[in-house]
Amino acid sequence: HQCGLPKLMALELFKPFIMSRLVERKSVQNIKAAKKYVESMTPEVWDVLEEVIAEHPVLLNRAPTLHRLGIQAFEPVLVEGKAIQVHPLVCHAFNADFDGDQMAVHLPLSAEAQAEARVLMLSSNNILSPAHGRPLTTPTQDMVLGSYYLTYSARDLTAMTAQELAKELKRDGIKRFRSEEEVQFHVESGHIGLQDPIEYRWHDELFLTTPGRVIFNSEVEQSLREAVVGDSAEAHTYINRTLSKREIDVFIAELVDRYGAHAIASVLDTIKSLAFRYATKAGITISKNDIVIPPQKEEILRGYEARVAGVEAQYERGLITEEERHESIVNIWTEATDEVADAMQANLNELNSIYMMANSGARGSFKQIRQLAGMRGLMANPKGEIIERPIKANFMEGLSVLEYFISTHGARKGLADTALRTADSGYLTRRLVDVSQDVIIREADCGTEEFIDLAIRLTDGPNKSVMGRILAEDVHKPLSSGKPGKTIVAEKGEEVTAPRLREIAAALEDENATLPVRSVLKCRAQTGVCQTCYGTFLATGNVSDIGDAVGIIAAQSIGEPGTQLTMRTFHTGGVAGADITHGLPRVVEIFEARNPKGAATLAEVGGKVDIDESEGRGPKITITPTELDENGEPIEPREYQLPRRTRLLVTKGQVVEAGDALNDGSRAPAELLALKGATATELYLVGEVQKVYKSQGVDIHDKHIELIVRQMLKKVKVKEAGETSLLPGELADKTKVERENAKLKKKDEKATFEPLILGITKASLATESFLSAASFQETTKVLTDASIEGKVDHLLGLKENVIIGKLIPAATGLKRYRQIEIGPSDSVPAHLYARPETEAELLAALEEIGGDGDGLDLEALGLTFGGTPQSENGAADEPISHEAGEAAEIPEVDSPLDEPSS
Repeated sequence: HQCGLPKLMALELFKPFIMSRLVERKSVQNIKAAKKYVESMTPEVWDVLEEVIAEHPVLLNRAPTLHRLGIQAFEPVLVEGKAIQVHPLVCHAFNADFDGDQMAVHLPLSAEAQAEARVLMLSSNNILSPAHGRPLTTPTQDMVLGSYYLTYSARDLTAMTAQELAKELKRDGIKRFRSEEEVQFHVESGHIGLQDPIEYRWHDELFLTTPGRVIFNSEVEQSLREAVVGDSAEAHTYINRTLSKREIDVFIAELVDRYGAHAIASVLDTIKSLAFRYATKAGITISKNDIVIPPQKEEILRGYEARVAGVEAQYERGLITEEERHESIVNIWTEATDEVADAMQANLNELNSIYMMANSGARGSFKQIRQLAGMRGLMANPKGEIIERPIKANFMEGLSVLEYFISTHGARKGLADTALRTADSGYLTRRLVDVSQDVIIREADCGTEEFIDLAIRLTDGPNKSVMGRILAEDVHKPLSSGKPGKTIVAEKGEEVTAPRLREIAAALEDENATLPVRSVLKCRAQTGVCQTCYGTFLATGNVSDIGDAVGIIAAQSIGEPGTQLTMRTFHTGGVAGADITHGLPRVVEIFEARNPKGAATLAEVGGKVDIDESEGRGPKITITPTELDENGEPIEPREYQLPRRTRLLVTKGQVVEAGDALNDGSRAPAELLALKGATATELYLVGEVQKVYKSQGVDIHDKHIELIVRQMLKKVKVKEAGETSLLPGELADKTKVERENAKLKKKDEKATFEPLILGITKASLATESFLSAASFQETTKVLTDASIEGKVDHLLGLKENVIIGKLIPAATGLKRYRQIEIGPSDSVPAHLYARPETEAELLAALEEIGGDGDGLDLEALGLTFGGTPQSENGAADEPISHEAGEAAEIPEVDSPLDEPSS
């Protein structure tokens, strides 16, 4: 939680504080002299600077600030030189590196600002990511490499006994140690290496491990003991495996679960220092000879060239089309590239420097090593089509002129894409912030009975989206028949944490079990959302507080990784439906609720499917409804003619429901909403956005996406107004219409409405606040409409308040947190302030002016010295309370000098 601040910079930043302290110390007479004194940089100034900066946090910010962790508070430490110094672990949150990045330093001035910086923004209090709730300050690069080297072992030591290992190594036995000091001594004196197998006794348990792992575990335990007071640190399990980046992340997440994020700060610091020390000792570096080309490469390529020749021959004979030829050649070469890559990976030694860098997750990946030592493979042209001529060489062998030319295509496209992506991603973030900025946690519980069902397990492990939510109903253990029994596994209102989820999953024993959880999608709060529907605030791991600006955090969590998403995938050439949009354009398409490219055909009615593929065109699907309509009449069958090369999702004789997709492709949100209703549409949109982010390995909690989707489906269109104050055809908030309807008793008086889905741009412009909408887009139109309608802005969101210069209605800006008044303490007796020498000077001055000075003393002058002024009858007046930061009125002094001379 510290940062190095160059002395000169600190001097300039803290100048007013230094000047006031100098005047206080009586080193200088007045402020003007103090200013000169500071500029002369006398030694005393530096001493005063040290005093002033103690416990005074500064804010560091690196542009672009994509999420709330782009500004953090640190305690400054004065350093020589002209560079700001930051802790290596916070670089990931800032997305900073040490190649000339610039950072801005801000100084919180008022006491409240300092308190907020210290409590809310100090970097050691911001270890968890608000996007997924797991630690963000995890070791990277050199730190990963150091930990990997320190804990590396060529064998799996947990799977063998000391006798088996001694036999394998042809030794009499394995050396035994019982303390870390002993191990350290032997390592330093060169008797054993860091990766040699040893036997070690850890808390009464003897097992095989390596000296490096002993050092790692002992250091971590030591710092845990210091951070977590008492012996609860004993619970930390010994890590007896090689630590890669992923392993370290899992290990740190476990520590956070057990001891809380705050205690982990010092452990992270220990791991950092340890890993840097051993990364330096390892001396891992890259040499040209580390790039080893697999000997069987030529042979592999010959086999694939023969296959390509076969495909070309089929095409020349007219057996396959141009599209099919292109596709099979691309597939053959992709397969070849993978096989060469596997051969190369198998051929590399585990202690090869490049292998260690990629395998530990410190830097680079095997894809990059493949280009160095395997083959570069297929490239795409600027249009995104794959060029079917692969680059068979690698960088070690060198590229031919043609190969070099083809590869420049791909490189330029990559750079152009990155530039476009940054702009698009920034614009998406702006729209997301605008649509969700007024979503703040306003109440404890909205009391809704509605909930969503989420699966406990997904294919890749436990469903992370269930964690950090509140259960909406009691969960019962199912009977053997499958019906819920009487045993309660978890109670309504309970928070689902990772350990609790494991317990519930074990108790339910069903792989496909679901949990009923509260969600912002169903929140009925009048403005914003409620604590219970939102659940845990991921950045702290505790239940959210009233006043948390969860809308902004959702927008930042989705927008921040936006630049990592790909722009456009390669066109595979020819396969209809396979050219659907991916990456960032797909996310924009979903949030703007556009009709997707290559949309799937949805069944308009439920019923039995019949497929007719006889004609020369594509398949024709007929759905015969099995149910009757409202009047008891049979419904007409529906027919759908699909294009030729479409992939069907239904089979003959299958029963479908209205809204089910008949063929492959994305579903149009508006159509889905009309056929399946709001809940199905909301969950579909959340799932689709998650698909894009997951494919890029980005982790975001569902609740952020749900919050944006909720804003898209917030409005409804009034059909019949009934007896309410609404107008037919008007767009109104769903909660508003429901409130109006709740006032009326009879059903025929109530307003009817149809659900609507608005894209985020439309939803931002349709907000109740005209100030917020005007500051977003189409300012003239928004303002003219607002003035014609005579709109009133109730200033509920953040933007409106920023525009008119009020405190934002979130966090400490909420009224409930601002009614804390600071009143003066008990009245201070005058004698505490009385200074005889000052009194004497005053009286002398009065005499000079011409008073006779007889019998004058301070009481006669009626001067009061602070505290509560005493009134005539001696009782203290009511203490006047002042808002912090306002100057108290100076009491009027009625001195005898003002009296008219008699």
